[in-house]
Amino acid sequence: MGLLVPSLNVCPGSRCGLFCVLVVLLLGSSTRVAFSDSKYLVGLGTYDITGPAADVNMMGYAMMEQTTSGVHFRLRARSFIVAEPGKNRVLFVNLDACMASQIVTIKVLERLKARYGDLYTEKNVAISGIHTHAGPAGYLQYVVYTVTSLGFVRQSFDALVDGIEQSVIQAHDNLRPGSINVNAGEVMDAGINRSPSAYLNNPSEERSKYKYDVDKEMTLIKFVDDEWGPIGSFNWFATHGTSMTNTNSLISGDNKGAAARFMEDWFEQNNSASSESVESAGEGIPRRVSSIIPDVQSHHREHELLELAASFGSTPGKPATRTLSVAGRVRSALRKADKPSFVSAFCQSNCGDVSPNVLGAFCTDTGLPCDFNHSTCDGKNELCVARGPGYPIPPSEEITIFNDNV
Repeated sequence: MGLLVPSLNVCPGSRCGLFCVLVVLLLGSSTRVAFSDSKYLVGLGTYDITGPAADVNMMGYAMMEQTTSGVHFRLRARSFIVAEPGKNRVLFVNLDACMASQIVTIKVLERLKARYGDLYTEKNVAISGIHTHAGPAGYLQYVVYTVTSLGFVRQSFDALVDGIEQSVIQAHDNLRPGSINVNAGEVMDAGINRSPSAYLNNPSEERSKYKYDVDKEMTLIKFVDDEWGPIGSFNWFATHGTSMTNTNSLISGDNKGAAARFMEDWFEQNNSASSESVESAGEGIPRRVSSIIPDVQSHHREHELLELAASFGSTPGKPATRTLSVAGRVRSALRKADKPSFVSAFCQSNCGDVSPNVLGAFCTDTGLPCDFNHSTCDGKNELCVARGPGYPIPPSEEITIFNDNV
């Protein structure tokens, strides 16, 4: 049985659809809802790729004066591998970076070849960036992309290559029997066309083919381990990584990087709470004395306890259903440690003219909307700034620093 996926119904040009098609072509041709019979191995991994956090130009806005001066939250590489045992496999890596880089990909493939032989090559490896505009620059090989960073930045490059390699190692080591579910649906109020007047210049017959002036469809893949249940999800949705403006100097994964962290934290917290409630119900220390006798610590009630105890006859007993020994608890803790962490990636698709600043663009001097046709304020584009759903932000809450353990 081949890879089982539903009809993706992705708008033309969506890279999320193209990659799902790649998975289908590599691993099978059936079109259903999910894998079955666990004939596939699934593995996920994640690793830090933050890079230099001081005095390095940021990749995205191409502004020489925008350099790093701290960390909003750390950047990560997230990988998944789907494999047929002994047959085909596919590796996808999502980066909290502006984009992937050919020279980074070449170096990563060299390292993977040295470690795994021909298991991972340019034929079955895809590396993509979320298009955040708040990460360190200097890791691309083309001059036009390194002008504002004043050339190649070894620290940026090494952080990416090392982190990608480690995330792939994790995913490879975590390969276990599992299944995959694929779904797609519209996500509203998460992106608008940043050039609506330009879009209106398209022929009406072309515009009539689409419901909106931007692609609002999200495609999501959920990974389910046969033993542990859900272990991760990767989704593709079109919106620019520009919630952080060009005045920002803190390294950040922007909206998609934050969404990935929120998803991972939400799952771990809910899964942990669920596990703890089940265990506490099964392993809680039983009451030693019935509540029939209140205030059991009182000495003058001791004779009542003795009389009560004498009134009960012995029971034949029953087999123990749960081990409460220290050894059992240690084994349980070690088993939990084997469970892979939930990995969630919010990948980029055809973001083109899709802006996350859904309130629109306004003039900073007057507060009025910018000129519709030219995105300017009294002829100056510098005064035209877009607003996201969090506007206005109280001065005391302008930046939230995430608490990282790595």
